[in-house]
Amino acid sequence: MPLPKIAEARELSDEQLSEEIVAVKKQLFQLRLQKATRQLEKPHQFKHARHRLSQLLTVEGERKRSASKSDAEQK
Repeated sequence: MPLPKIAEARELSDEQLSEEIVAVKKQLFQLRLQKATRQLEKPHQFKHARHRLSQLLTVEGERKRSASKSDAEQK
């Protein structure tokens, strides 16, 4: 299973992006819980989930910076 591409994250709307961030954080929590109870079967999912979360947070930060920059230019 290849790592997710950042282009997929950039295609999401702002609402979808925030929902996806929450979903990935919940997934990471569940993975940590499974690891603690020794039920984790696929440890590579940690890497994929953390990678996806970092992509989503990067895109969110880019959008916030561009929005604040455009607001500053309009004033």
